[in-house]
Amino acid sequence: MENPSDESEENRPPEPKQSNLPKKTTEKTTSFAQFSGIAFQMLGTIGLGVWLGLKIDDWQHNHRPIWTIILSLTAIGASLYLFIRQLTNK
Repeated sequence: MENPSDESEENRPPEPKQSNLPKKTTEKTTSFAQFSGIAFQMLGTIGLGVWLGLKIDDWQHNHRPIWTIILSLTAIGASLYLFIRQLTNK
């Protein structure tokens, strides 16, 4: 017959391992990763706005890149809005 305490020990989740890194180092790494992610998100948003503007201008045969300018500025505004919103949530 098995001991009931053996069953409870087997069902326990493993304890998290303690990191040997100082807390300050991991905080810096986390904030660096966070800001790197935000930078790539801004780059993608602005790049998508420019690409879409170029495609629409080409499709409409515009002599002036009106859609490129409009969508680029809109994408910059949207990425700044998302940047500020992500900073205030943290």
